[in-house]
Amino acid sequence: MSHSQHPVALRLEQRVGGAARLLATVMALPLVDGIFPAMVLAGALSDPIGILEVGLLVFGGSATVAVILAEMSGSRRERVETTLAVGVVVLVLAGVEAALAPTIESLLDLVVFERFAALVILAIAAKTASARVGEYLPRPAVIVGLGMVASLDPANAQLVLVPDPTLVLRGVAAAGTGVAFALAVAVTSPWLHDAVDIDRFRFGSAVALGVLGLSVLGLVPDDAPLALAVLGVTTLLAFDPGEVDEESGEATAEETAASTTADEETDIGPDRAPWL
Repeated sequence: MSHSQHPVALRLEQRVGGAARLLATVMALPLVDGIFPAMVLAGALSDPIGILEVGLLVFGGSATVAVILAEMSGSRRERVETTLAVGVVVLVLAGVEAALAPTIESLLDLVVFERFAALVILAIAAKTASARVGEYLPRPAVIVGLGMVASLDPANAQLVLVPDPTLVLRGVAAAGTGVAFALAVAVTSPWLHDAVDIDRFRFGSAVALGVLGLSVLGLVPDDAPLALAVLGVTTLLAFDPGEVDEESGEATAEETAASTTADEETDIGPDRAPWL
């Protein structure tokens, strides 16, 4: 039941080639598109709840789950090794970007930039909910770039040669949370493969991400972990052990045959309808 493939994921896989590179692309995308630095500058990592939210929703999230469960092949050990290799790179890059955050912060008016950071999160939530809607929205990197231009304040610019160790630790902790989540999915992937409805998890993750964006805008109280609560409810709704044989923990022969037949008869080209 976890074989649903998002058109965006299909296009990414065609470009990067292979599930391992696709996982690296998905998990490192927040670092490349400027989403993670935007979250750092917006103060999203100011407390443990924020670190968990960014780690689970930005670095983890439905895209990571979909790649590991629906795209990656091989044994459990191979999936874990691939996820761990990708995770090490993500941790290093997250630490570097968190170290550069004070220098970038001195160049920007954070009050203005936080608004654009929230817009980035909401745009990603919309793209996650529906690939068709995402086609009409600008890329996150474009929104981050416009935010940096709109909030540019070079008058107070300064080169911070000594990074803030606390901020670096928070950045690495957020990335580590996402990596730990991905490793947990990889370890349990043989069982989760037939026990998780990716479509439900994907849509619920989009809602949780939207709540996180609203909290950055100040429209949702940030003293309550609403995004984590939504993600928890999503996990419960997406979990459906009825699809797995209770004694063996594997799909029944009839379900396996039906799934194989459906996969053979389904066109999964780039023009396939989106998840919604």
